[in-house]
Amino acid sequence: MQRSVWMEQILWLLAALALALVLTVLVALPSGAPPLETLRILVLGGLGSMSKFGQVLTVFVPLMLCSAGLLVPFTARLWNIGIEGQVVLGAVFCTGALMPVDQGGPAHIAMALAAGMLGGALWALLAGLLKTWGRVHEIFSGLGLNFVAMGLTIWLIFGPWKRPGVASMSGTETLDAGLWLDRIGGLAASWTALGLACAAICLVAVLLTRTQWGLGLKAVGQNPKAARLFDLSPRRRMLQAFALCGALGGLAGAVQVLGVYHRLLPSISSGYGYTALLVGMMASFRILPVPFICLFFAVLNVGSIQLPLQLNLDSSLSGVIQGFMVLSVFVTQGLRAWLIRRREGC
Repeated sequence: MQRSVWMEQILWLLAALALALVLTVLVALPSGAPPLETLRILVLGGLGSMSKFGQVLTVFVPLMLCSAGLLVPFTARLWNIGIEGQVVLGAVFCTGALMPVDQGGPAHIAMALAAGMLGGALWALLAGLLKTWGRVHEIFSGLGLNFVAMGLTIWLIFGPWKRPGVASMSGTETLDAGLWLDRIGGLAASWTALGLACAAICLVAVLLTRTQWGLGLKAVGQNPKAARLFDLSPRRRMLQAFALCGALGGLAGAVQVLGVYHRLLPSISSGYGYTALLVGMMASFRILPVPFICLFFAVLNVGSIQLPLQLNLDSSLSGVIQGFMVLSVFVTQGLRAWLIRRREGC
């Protein structure tokens, strides 16, 4: 890409950031909070110390895995809204694989990670089959499967997998420490989880930009009828895209179990699947901006915990800012497209 094009894209992104900051200030004013102080606390709340940065990485990892996965079906113009449920099923399969294990090591951890990927992939394939064979739009099937996944998790926690003598929202019994992912020094994040997230984005980048499979997937997304004439089998490629995305979502769920909570919780996904959709939209589903936007959202997520402690603000303000960021990108993209059409006289 030419340098002038890069500079133009950076300028438009800065314009979107400026617009988001203005909107955030307008929201913070009625609550009586100093806008700039609110932003400062949000940033320092996530980057003010190594301990907080470790918490940022624990959010960054599942967000990156889900965002990387979503790039695959979107290349075929598919909206895998069910990624949230695929994270949950990954956590369920991971926990289920370890149920017979009292203590273990790397082999059991690898097995649990693979089980999580299998769970996510199977759940995504269900949405894919409804799309390709049942003609059910993937947005509706994905949303429905998300609710089913949440219901299944709560049933397991309060039913077959409840702790001995007690069943509560605090989840299943804690895994043996030998099954936990190793942490980075004294930080909350794990080397293994961070490595998996980096490997995932690299894998997706290579698949989509350096392989014939990725090229075929792009052709399927742009013109399925023409792709069929070239023997690209759109239905098979769509299912493969769903499965790969689901596997990465399921891996995110397994990482949540093995590296963060060490048990299955009702809210094990923490909404990272939905946040990853925002990341993808903000990045216009391009690979390069995804890691940086994931890091930005992770800092906001962790920093928002400080808002009720220091300014008596609700931590949900972080979600409002994230929404403003996406809205600002759409507004600036629309303005950019309008200016291009006007310049070309269309």
